[in-house]
Amino acid sequence: MESFIIPEGYTPQLSLYDTQIGIKTVKDFFQQTLIQRLNLLRVSAPLIVTPESGLNDNLNGFERPVSFGIREQEDSPAEIVHSLAKWKRYALYKYGFSYGEGLYTDMNAIRRDEDTDNIHSLYVDQWDWEKILSKEERTEQKLREIVATVYKVFKKTEKYMAIQYDYIEEILPKEIFFITSQELEDKYPDCTPKEREYKIAKEHGAVFIMQIGDVLASGEKHDGRAPDYDDWSLNGDIIVYYPVLDIALELSSMGIRVDEAALLSQLQKAGCPERANLPFQKAILEGKLPYTVGGGIGQSRICMFFLRKAHIGEVQASIWPRETLDYAEAHGIPLL
Repeated sequence: MESFIIPEGYTPQLSLYDTQIGIKTVKDFFQQTLIQRLNLLRVSAPLIVTPESGLNDNLNGFERPVSFGIREQEDSPAEIVHSLAKWKRYALYKYGFSYGEGLYTDMNAIRRDEDTDNIHSLYVDQWDWEKILSKEERTEQKLREIVATVYKVFKKTEKYMAIQYDYIEEILPKEIFFITSQELEDKYPDCTPKEREYKIAKEHGAVFIMQIGDVLASGEKHDGRAPDYDDWSLNGDIIVYYPVLDIALELSSMGIRVDEAALLSQLQKAGCPERANLPFQKAILEGKLPYTVGGGIGQSRICMFFLRKAHIGEVQASIWPRETLDYAEAHGIPLL
């Protein structure tokens, strides 16, 4: 069970029942604080989309969506979303949001090709949020401002949870550290991207790694990103050091979204220029959709972090390999 980390001396501090109370406590406080700081309105969102809409998140480009045929529509195909990264921008336009306003929603997805471990599951639950910007605000300075605002929500939530539960101590640093993926490669040229994330997160406690998706000087990418939502020069991941597992833990991915020029450039780099003809992508190129910033924040990830759990299966119900279930039970870690 190399993929299952059992922290030395780890014992769950909460029963299954009390864990459910803890999950609700985290989620209620975090989302209320987030929507106040970012001026967001909760909206309903789809679980399924059609392939031809171009709305599904292609992630790294090789993950297979869960798909099925719709009987009443002559078995035409539909897909369960990987995320709502593209849909949110379209929804801001369709629902009539104005500059400075934003939306958020509960996003649920199934990622059938995910390799499961302590922090990865087949089931994904996150808050997807999106907010309208002006074209002039598509800058690194604006991105940093918004990242700092989101990070303050993490800090405030940790402080709140430390008051509610005696066993929880505040470990997040006062400020989040910013670094580009190229600067990170230059700093640790002999490490893999994940090893770099671990080193920088452990050094600073919390870090925002910027500019993810394009090829680095080494000829490799730090990580994959779909070419048609984030602007690869104006995006990044919020990663924290998690001492329970001694790992770098990604809590959020976010960024300023592509404009017309960035979309065409990134589609070309990704080798899929034909996607420019899909409805969502055409709407961007024709200037119909607003300029936006947005991101996803893992609900189970933050519950795991703030409740100091060792496995994501302690805070979400999913499907695990039989050996994972047996291994967890043998070490006193109950998975939901």
